[in-house]
Formats: sequence, C-alpha cells, structure tokens
Amino acid sequence: MQHFSAFTRIRLPSLIIKRSLSTRPIEVTQRSFANASNRTRTLAKSHGRIVVLGSGWAGFKLMRDLNKEHYDVTVISPRNYFVFTPLLASTAVGTLEFRCITEPVRGYSKDVDYHQALCNSVDLENQLIHCTSNLDDNKGEKFTVDYDKLVIAVGEYSNTFNTPGVKEYGIFLKDIKDAQRIRARVLECFEFAAQPGVTDEEKANKLHFAVVGGGPTGVEFSAELYDFITEDLSRLYPQLMEYTRMTVYDVSPSILGSFDQKLSNYATQKFERNGIQIKPGSHVLEVKKDVISIKEEGEVPYGMLVWSTGLMPNPIVESMMTAAKDPRTRRILTDKKLRVLDSKTMEPLKNIYALGDCATIKDYNLPATAQVASQKAIYLGNELNAALKSNSHVDKGFSFENRGSMAYIGSWQAVVDMRPVHEKATEGGHMAWMFWRSAYLSMSVSARNKMLIPMYWCLTWVFGRDISRF
Repeated sequence: MQHFSAFTRIRLPSLIIKRSLSTRPIEVTQRSFANASNRTRTLAKSHGRIVVLGSGWAGFKLMRDLNKEHYDVTVISPRNYFVFTPLLASTAVGTLEFRCITEPVRGYSKDVDYHQALCNSVDLENQLIHCTSNLDDNKGEKFTVDYDKLVIAVGEYSNTFNTPGVKEYGIFLKDIKDAQRIRARVLECFEFAAQPGVTDEEKANKLHFAVVGGGPTGVEFSAELYDFITEDLSRLYPQLMEYTRMTVYDVSPSILGSFDQKLSNYATQKFERNGIQIKPGSHVLEVKKDVISIKEEGEVPYGMLVWSTGLMPNPIVESMMTAAKDPRTRRILTDKKLRVLDSKTMEPLKNIYALGDCATIKDYNLPATAQVASQKAIYLGNELNAALKSNSHVDKGFSFENRGSMAYIGSWQAVVDMRPVHEKATEGGHMAWMFWRSAYLSMSVSARNKMLIPMYWCLTWVFGRDISRF
C-alpha cells in the first residue's frame, strides 16, 4: 500500500492522473506526452514498481509472493480473477459452482494495484506498457503504465491450427465464461430434443457431444459430462438417453499420451465401457454449424463441440520483436533465471522476466502446465525478495521438480501418474480418484474455496447437479 504522501501515475494520451489515498480530491494536470518525464521509479516503495502482466497461475502466484513493503506491485490483466483450472471442467457441468474456483485479484491484498485491461505493446527503451481498457464503460480507451521491472505471464490461447470454423462454432475450455457456455449449451441440446415434433434423427444429431483433443483437459471434461448425463440428465430426460452419445477425437494414436501407457490404456477401456467413443488418428478439416468434417469419416453432425487441442502464442508475445522466441512453439525464450533473452544478442534484457505458458527456458524445454507456471512463480518471487536482503545472494537458476500428473476419468475414478516421484507410482481407479480430489482441494488457494469445494461436492452427491439455464 502506498503511503498517504505518495502517489503513482498512469499516463493517458493527454493526462497524467495523480491518485492519492488521502481525502483530497483527485488532481488532474493537463500535460502532453512530449513534456512528460520518463522517470519510472515510484516514490512510495524503495525498490520501485513491478508490473505483472496476467492473472493466471504464474502471475497470480507471483503477485501473492512478492514483498509488498519494498515493491510497488501492479497487475494488468483482462480478467480480475484467477481461475483454478484443474476443476474448471467440474464447473462446466455443475459438479461445482463457478465461485468455488475463482480468486479475485484485488481481494487478495490492498497493497496490489490492478488494471483491467489488455496489454498492446511494451516500450523497452522508456520502460512503458501501452494498454487498452477492457471495461464496458471505456472499452478501447488507451493508457500507459511505467515500470521498473516487468514480468510477462500472459499465458497462451487455444490453438485451432487454422482449422476453419473452430472459433465460430467450437467452445474452448480456458475460462469461466467457457464453462458457462458449455453448461448452457448442454441443457439447450436436451431441451431441444425434448420438444414435440423433433424427429429421431434430429434428436440423435443434437445429442451428439464431440470433444476434439485427448489430453488431460479433453479427457476430464468428457468424464465430467458423462457423469452429468448418467447421474442427473438420465433422470430428467430418460426418453432421450438412447439418442445421446459422446465422441473424443484426437490426432494422436491414444488419449492421455503423456501418461504411463498402462494408465492410458486403462482410461481408454474405461471410456469404451461407458459408451464414450474414442477415435484416435482423426484429423478435423473444418467445423461448420452443427457439422464437423473429419478426414477419415466425412461430415459428422453434433450438438456441441468442445475444442481442446493445445496452445498458441498470445498476440502480445508475437508483437515483442525484441524478445527471442522458440522456433517451434513461438514462446518467449528466457535464461534459467527467467530473464527474457534479446532476439539478436541472446543476452538477457534488463529487468524483464517471462514465465508461465507464454515462455520457455532456452535448452530446458518444459510443458506448458500449471505445475511449471506455479513453480516458476515461486522461484522468481523468492529471488526478487532475496535480492532485497543481500547483494551476495547466489541465484542458481530455476529447476523444475516434476510431481506427476492426474486426470479424472469418470464414475468416481481417476488415473495418477507419479513416476517422476517414484518409478512404480502409478494408480488407476477409486483410490486414485480420492487422491485426485484431496490433492486439488489442498492446492486450492483461499480458505473460503477450501470450504466451498467440499461443500458443493457433498451437495451434488446428495441433491444432484443444478440444471438451471441462465
């Protein structure tokens, strides 16, 4: 929190707004950019301002860990909350409610400044960040924020591989809004099929739920949707169950390819016993309204299509020509201290760091997972805080500790692959499901959500999932 006598500045095209925490009215000084100072060191905190771009796993964790007494911490993100993504699929079908997996950025600490905006570009020479407001009242209005240290943690977007129609007709699963769309769409499909005058063919087409992508996200969503249909919708729409089907398409030869082969086979067999079709080696050519074009099958009708096939760079990452990029993934290249590398000299750029899905370490490529992002944030927070105490601190660089992978596969069963911890630590079934739930419950951030999550699990078990459509 800034002292009462200090102020920060946000540069607007023709304004510098001085914001004081005292009761005095806001002072607005008309001044052009040409006469404005480029000084970036804030007056309130001795080690200046750290600006964090993004409120995902990396950005939110770093924001929480930084020393607020010495750093003036500012977060810029188009959404003002953090999403606990491992349980996002559960909210899409009503197993959990959306509030259970979100954490507000402002709610965490009064010492963190936040701006709901998109970052358009970064002026490295003058240490300025050019932003565009994401608020309804002034959407598109531009402003500028200065920094002493910049942390880029903007994440990545869902990769469509330039497949026509995916953005228009598919649904991704990256944010709360996606989960809300999915829940509404599932219920709409069933309501449509339940109306009089709908033919059997129309029912079968509308109640075909397609998932493209056989990784953990696609598999867990398919499992949650299966539970929703068999445990809740089957009671409400028993006459429609014979028309309902689910299909998982993936270009790989098997689902959960990053898991132990035995666990992948176990999940496959489980899905097939439950009636979920798995079609490996499938190539999607085009997505149309209500129809998906598969190279190996032709045109297949669907009621809802969920697309979960990997990640692509954030536009702000692509616009940073000064930063080195990985030639294959186009993620920002950093050294082991998470400092962004110059694209020409491959030397670290001053006071700029990158972590999370949008960045990778040179010659130390790691998967774009929440586990990696969180560990990078912990490392960088520790290093920046340690630099406050001693100039003799030795930074050995980031080292990833792989703690394994988990995935829910439906009917209160899961697969857990802990081979990085112990070579024989693999498990599938109900015991794995108990471990999966307890692990994610312990990883949830706030005490509030640690109480809400088991409460809604119990409510769902006793009363079923909410089928209200908003």
